[in-house]
Amino acid sequence: MATLLDNKNTDHLAPAPTAETETNTTARSTASAVDSSLVYATTLMVGTFLGILFTKSEVVRWQRVHEMFLFQDSHLYLIIGSGVAVAMLGMAIIRKCEASDIYGKPIQYKPKPFHKGVALGGMSFGAGWAITGACPGPIYAQLGSGVGLAGFTYAGALVGMYLYAWAKPHLPH
Repeated sequence: MATLLDNKNTDHLAPAPTAETETNTTARSTASAVDSSLVYATTLMVGTFLGILFTKSEVVRWQRVHEMFLFQDSHLYLIIGSGVAVAMLGMAIIRKCEASDIYGKPIQYKPKPFHKGVALGGMSFGAGWAITGACPGPIYAQLGSGVGLAGFTYAGALVGMYLYAWAKPHLPH
């Protein structure tokens, strides 16, 4: 019985590395490292900007969130409403221009079906937001501005994320 090693046809094997392929591989890995560093630097700059924005707009203040949920202040409702309006405008522009993603595929919006998990998830998210005074984004801004109790919020968010990942196969999706 012949085996793969007995076969003299080497079409299935990768070509032996040459000086040119090793140079190309090294150039690719160097370019990849530069691209990766650029991505990290850009992410750090955007995150820093958002942290300053969240802090200056008082989105990270527990009192603001508390007043919002008690309907005593419209400050956060106006910020959230502005975000929704900008997102709607952006989606309309993307549809109108028939924009593509970075891979050239057309961007398409597909509505997600509503089920009881959406309502339960929304209620648990809202309860966590009301109790801690932070949704996921501002947690980092709270930590960065020295709010010590934000560490508990961060730990709770991590625990919730891992619990969801563990329970996801058993949830109605």
